[in-house]
Amino acid sequence: MSPRNDEAKIAAFIRTNGVTRCPTACAAPTHASGDAADREALRQRAARLEARREEKARRAWAQAVAA
Repeated sequence: MSPRNDEAKIAAFIRTNGVTRCPTACAAPTHASGDAADREALRQRAARLEARREEKARRAWAQAVAA
């Protein structure tokens, strides 16, 4: 299958399914600038992940001190 056939299939999929952005756009920081809603969603995700990391570290520290 040639690359042109792949491009046509991808374009048809996007047209029929209404995909407007990469589904992983909010998964990790990039060098691109997204709209305000995407930036806010990314900031909130980063805050949630940091809170989980801090909680895990607190639990590990508490277990180490108790042992």
